[in-house]
Order: sequence, then C-alpha cells, then structure tokens
Amino acid sequence: MIGELFKNGIVATINQKLDYDTAALIIGELDLDEEIELERRKVDLPAREDKQLSEGAVSRPPIVAIMGHVDHGKTTLLDTLLGKKTAASEAGGITQHISAYQLEHKKRLITLLDTPGHSAFAALRQHSASLTDIVVLVVAADDGVKPQTVEAIEFAKSSNAKIIVAINKIDKPGADVNRVMAELASEYNMNPEEWGGDTIMVPISAKEGKNLDQLLEMILLLADVEDLRADQDIPACGLVIESHMEVGRGPIANLLITGGVLKAGDFIVAAGSRGKVRTMFDWRGKPKGKATPATPVTVVGFKDLPSFGDYFAEVDSERGARRMAESNLARAQESSASTNVTNFDLLRKMSDIDNSAELNVVVKADVGGSATSVVDSLRLIDTQGLVRLNIIATGVGNITENDLALARGANTILYGFNVDISPALKKLAEQAGAKVRTFRIIYELLDDAKHEMEQLLAPEIVETIVGKLSVKGVFRHAKSEIIAGGEVLDGKVSAGLIAKVLRDKAEIGELTVAKVQKEKNTVDNAVAGEMCGLSLTRDAKSAKLTLQIGDQLEFIERQIKARKL
Repeated sequence: MIGELFKNGIVATINQKLDYDTAALIIGELDLDEEIELERRKVDLPAREDKQLSEGAVSRPPIVAIMGHVDHGKTTLLDTLLGKKTAASEAGGITQHISAYQLEHKKRLITLLDTPGHSAFAALRQHSASLTDIVVLVVAADDGVKPQTVEAIEFAKSSNAKIIVAINKIDKPGADVNRVMAELASEYNMNPEEWGGDTIMVPISAKEGKNLDQLLEMILLLADVEDLRADQDIPACGLVIESHMEVGRGPIANLLITGGVLKAGDFIVAAGSRGKVRTMFDWRGKPKGKATPATPVTVVGFKDLPSFGDYFAEVDSERGARRMAESNLARAQESSASTNVTNFDLLRKMSDIDNSAELNVVVKADVGGSATSVVDSLRLIDTQGLVRLNIIATGVGNITENDLALARGANTILYGFNVDISPALKKLAEQAGAKVRTFRIIYELLDDAKHEMEQLLAPEIVETIVGKLSVKGVFRHAKSEIIAGGEVLDGKVSAGLIAKVLRDKAEIGELTVAKVQKEKNTVDNAVAGEMCGLSLTRDAKSAKLTLQIGDQLEFIERQIKARKL
C-alpha cells in the first residue's frame, strides 16, 4: 500500500489513515479482492422524527422557515409581518444570512426564519430546513416556480417539514395564481386544498399586507394539527444558526433552542467551543433572562467562535464544559487532521493539470454561515479540471494582519465578504503585493473568483483555414526564403498567413507567407482559380524544410484567445 502511494507521489507512513476514496482507488490499482466498509460517525443532532418526548412535554411555538426563489418577496413578507424595513437595505436586494424572529398572533408565538434565496446559499437553506416544522414557500404569482423554489421543496420534504405555499405579488400586473397552482400540482405533486388536495396555498401581497392574517391562521392551524411539543425539564440544547465576532463583546452566537430552558449564567458547549451565557438578547436586541424551546436568542459568553450549524448543549459546570469541548475537539482532529492522505491528493498527483493553474483563497466573512456558503459556492465553480482551487484558510471577522500574511503567496487572493479592512492594512497589502478584495454581494465575489481562475489558464490557440494552394513550381530554396508558385484551389492567400505544408496529405512543417505576386506584380491577395507566386519565409523549426511540386499549402489565421470557464 505504501509503495503504491509512493509511486503516485504521496509519501505516507504506516501510521497514517487513508480516506475511503483513496483506499478504494489504491485497492483498485493493486487489483486486490478486498471490501471496504464506510463507517459513518453518528452526529448527535436533534431530529423531530427521532426524538422521544417525555409525558411532561409542553406545547411550543412552530418554527417556520420562509423559503423560495431570490426576489420572490420572502424578506418583504417578513418585514410586513414584523413591521421592519430590511429588504431595501440588503446588499443586492438579497438576504445573505439566516435571520430568526418571533411574532405574536392571537396571543400565540410563531418563530420565523428568513433564508437566502440565491443559489450560493444552499448550505444555509439546508440547515434552516433541518430546523423547521413548517416551510412557507413563497412563489411570485407573476414568475412561477424557479430553481430555488424547487430546492426549497426538496429541502422541506427531506426534513419532513409541512409546506404552506404563499403565492405572493398578486397585486402585480401579470399575476396568475391559478397558473402557479397548476404548475405545483402537475410537476411537484402539490395539490391545492381548493382542488381536493392537501397542500395549503394562500394568495398574498406582502407589499400591501393582503391576506397575511389568513397566512398566519394557516400556520397556527397546521401547528395544532402537528401538536408541536418540547421538553423543558432537560438541559438546554439546540443549534447555532449564526456566529460572528464583535469588537468589545467577542464571539457572538445566534442560537435556536430546541429543548430545555436556557438561562443567563448557564454553561454551554457547541462542538469545540464552550462558554458561559453572560448576557442573552431576543431578536430585537432586548435583554432576555431565559429562553424556552423554539425561541431564537443572541448569546454573549463563548470563549471561541462556535461554528454555523453546530449542536449546542448545556452542561452543569465550567469544568464539565471544558472537558466536553476538549473531547469534541480531539475527536474532530482525529477524524479530519490525521486523515491527511485524501483522494484529492492522489488524483492531483495522477492528473495532468498544470501546477501553475492553481488558485489559493483565504476567506473572511462577517458570520460563520456566510463563510460556509462562500466556501461551498467557490468549490462549486465548474473549472472543467483546468484549475485547482485551494481554500487555505477561512475565518470570521474583519481582515487582520495574519490574514494578509496568508495572502502573500503567488496565485493567492484574500476575499472579504461583508467585512472591512482598515486603511493601514490596505496600504500594507499593497506594499506586500497581496491581493485583497471585499464584497457585499456573494455572486459578485464568485464572478471575481471565476475571472481570477480564467487568468491562470493557458490561452487557447484558434486556427482558421482561409485558403489552399497546389504547388506547381519551386524556383528557389534560399537559407531563409523559398520562392514557389501554384494555383489557389480554395479561399484566398495573402501576406502574413501561416502556410502548413502537406505532402501526401501529411503535415511536414510550416512557413510564413511574406509576399504574394501575380504576373511579377506584388498584390494583396490571390483567390480561388488564380495562379500566383509566393515568397515564403522559414524560421528555426523549418530551416531544413523543402517544397516539391505536388505539395499542398494550407493557409491559416492563428489567433490567441483567452480561455473561459
């Protein structure tokens, strides 16, 4: 095994671990009759369908994710429901984080999650669907079902969440509610209740506030049917739905409680991060003493920044929190850092990709979820195997001098997403020749990365055949020049063209057309059917090339064209 790895350019010791794909590749190369079983580590995340509730479980608010295609009105719907105004202020008019809110309708609470619609935020939508009891699928009445609408349907179904369709923008010209209903019914098996099906569909206008009370009524009705409950007499637990750094307050985590009651002063652990809840705020930023199930809160007190999507749990003491965080960190390092011989390494060594076509990227983002989405989206850029993308570091918070140190290498760029760089650091980056670019809109960042990769590609040489000539006479073979004549069979011949010499249909070399003559007069070109004389120049490669009567010359224009991905 070690020998086979070594032959493929990977130096491995007997104590190193191989990932599944590498092991499968090597066993295939050695033609061994072995079977590999992939053992998946079970992640202890809360799941509604598996969690056994006690008899003392109490009713809780429904967790509702607002999903749908970009620009179909998700954030406008939330703004109208909550009396906020965020849609106009968002970069590019699209949501770029998961945001959690609570509203009260008829003395009952509803927890709302706003999710991004742009394709680059699939990771965020996947996480929000896994948290969700009910998905409100926003579909524009004038636009119909779009790619992210389909994604949202798939996410909702995979997480067993119930779907309510909010057919938005019914106030706009061209709105056709029946067409949207028919599209969902025929293509996605979502039959409206009005047509005898079981999918609730509510025509609304988020902008004008029309039928929003009816939408809230349907959410609460569906919540009653599902009989949503949670245990409160257990240690608090839930998921990290966002995390970021704040000057003066340190790591900040947005949590969604799924069980128990979280209180100020509690010790909590999220994967390898631990902390004590120093202060806790509701979604409006008002101090909150305790948080019950299905409640979103912002917590100050983590020692390290927890990661987006981490499961968190309350522990009984600071010592217990430290021990659990260290244990989680050790397990994570054992399963990832020590498994440092991967199929990517193996395939990279075995491939013919030019090492120069490699872009190294450092990503800094405002929150953990954004960093995850940026990295995932960068990796989804189709490079057609021509460029390698290496994510060498990611982080949360504004750009620091350490980040600049990582970005000083060749073919390396530091991307900041929704973060800032101080004037002093910007000047330092210019002096060091480090590429640093900041963006507020994710698809602009992705376009820039794609352009950077294209700059690394070797240019494409495009050849166009413009004419053919049959050699009828050869008059002179000088050191750097050949004088010949013949009949133009097709197209035209003019000075500056490359002449490929074909003998018995096989290419034997290339010459360059220096001059074209007709009846001893120099002309711009000669066309099909005409006889002409040619002055052809040689270069070092064609120094020994000779022409014979009966050879054919194929005239080409050669252009260097930048490659695109």
